[in-house]
Amino acid sequence: MAHSLLSILIPVYNEEKSVRALVERVLAVPLPLEREILLIDDGSTDGSGRILDLLAQQDPRVRVFSNPGNRGKGFSVRRGIDEARGDLILIQDADLEYDPQEYPLLLEPLLKGEADVVYGSRFLGKPQGALSLHRFANGFLTALSNWACRLSLTDMETCYKVFKSESVKSLLLEEDRFGIEPELTFKLSRLPKIRFLEVPISYRGRTPEEGKKIGWRDGFRALFVILHYRLLWSVKGEASFRK
Repeated sequence: MAHSLLSILIPVYNEEKSVRALVERVLAVPLPLEREILLIDDGSTDGSGRILDLLAQQDPRVRVFSNPGNRGKGFSVRRGIDEARGDLILIQDADLEYDPQEYPLLLEPLLKGEADVVYGSRFLGKPQGALSLHRFANGFLTALSNWACRLSLTDMETCYKVFKSESVKSLLLEEDRFGIEPELTFKLSRLPKIRFLEVPISYRGRTPEEGKKIGWRDGFRALFVILHYRLLWSVKGEASFRK
């Protein structure tokens, strides 16, 4: 199947210092297919909303959506998936921890028909910055997710996830915050004949002082989500995960 449009989903919450530069980088990266950028403002209280509106006015490829208050990354991702027009969907954080110049690396296995889902792994490359503070928890959650999903990933919690639109739009997604990462992984893994692949990416982690938002409560939620869906699958089967 030939792919013609990539939908890039960017949840935004109080990122006025970085979001303009991030969108400019996303627009500038050379790609072998057309792109649309979906900016989902998650109830920002700084100047992010104004910047998003200006970006949409300056480029027709940019579309802006506003959540009713601060609902969380998962809610924003779910909304972006519903609004996406592309046949491929990529998730991008609004900070500058991940480099859009690596989109071609992420897209190549999908464009070649070698995978249905591609994750960008920070642990196959050379981790930098604040990543080391979270590596143990990430490794534990990834190992537990691998057990639940029968996968062999190295970085389940990565932001960079790319998938075929038809696959992810078929899922019944429910998580509002960072639990969306294990939920997406588990439910995608239950699709028939789904092929996962990881590629190495670079990473410049932020500290909490620099604006990093994920915390220990999100780790416990991820743990709950993995165990919850593994148990639910055992009891109810795939009907619980499809729209």
